Amino acid sequence: MVQVRTLVGVVAVMALVLACSDGSESKNAEKTAEAPAPGAAPVAAAPAGPPTETDLTTLDGTTFASFTGNAVAGKLVFAQCRTCHVTDAGVNKTGPSMNGIIGSKSGSVPGYNYSPANAAIGITWTKEKLFQYLEKPQRVIPKTKMIFAGLPDAQKRADVIAYLENPN
Repeated sequence: MVQVRTLVGVVAVMALVLACSDGSESKNAEKTAEAPAPGAAPVAAAPAGPPTETDLTTLDGTTFASFTGNAVAGKLVFAQCRTCHVTDAGVNKTGPSMNGIIGSKSGSVPGYNYSPANAAIGITWTKEKLFQYLEKPQRVIPKTKMIFAGLPDAQKRADVIAYLENPN
């Protein structure tokens, strides 16, 4: 009974806050995002669609070359990937095997049923492209069936790549 009262109280407070809000914070945020500061150079709009194979820009502005990956740390980070991926050759799970991924073409692991988006994009998985992809997979391959949100930590991305180079 106490839990129901608490839940009702929380919902009531949320409704009150929403009713009292005129949306000015979000309106101000929109104005700030649209209008550059006086004297500031205009910011270029983000390109539509996924980055090209040669476009290696990341959302956080980092580059793979700025990091030294640690394979031991990368193995620990890759533990979260093991739900869907393994590094054993010829073993596919929910996701394809990551064995030999660096240097391979997207959609090319034998025996794995790729999404049409992944099969068609034709990316070569360089370390730099993997670094970009691991940040936010849906950005690089829209409509991929990989549901992983990504690794925002650039060092962890570099570590996973170091591990994938030699997963033994």
